[in-house]
Amino acid sequence: MSYRKATIRPYRGEDESQLFSLARESFGDRPAWSDRAAIAGLERDTVFVADLEGDQAGYVALRRDGDAVRIEQLLVSPRHEHEGIGRQLVEYAEGFAIAEGAVSLQIVVEPDNRRALDFYERRSFLPVGGDLLERTLPQQL
Repeated sequence: MSYRKATIRPYRGEDESQLFSLARESFGDRPAWSDRAAIAGLERDTVFVADLEGDQAGYVALRRDGDAVRIEQLLVSPRHEHEGIGRQLVEYAEGFAIAEGAVSLQIVVEPDNRRALDFYERRSFLPVGGDLLERTLPQQL
């Protein structure tokens, strides 16, 4: 595993085709996949892109849900797995949620997705019911 520092930046319109391709590559074989829903998510959610020298290495899509900010999608390009990109995106999402005054950061993880469950559990996310994991955030003073 080699760590690579990414620049995390807000989503721009010109990112859409590459991020859509990344999402389709990651989720396209799942029954719940929908091209229309993926594009709507990129347009509706607050999206941050992990950029490695002009290559979109991954992204995180966030949505406010009451007192929480929910990670709607977190994707890392297969070309950039094991480089710390997912961790950097989660850390950025946490900072965003804290700045927004959220009490917690949440994500829904399918129970058979052991790899994702392990990833989030290593980052102090705890199960709170059903498929929902949550990490309580420090509050700004």
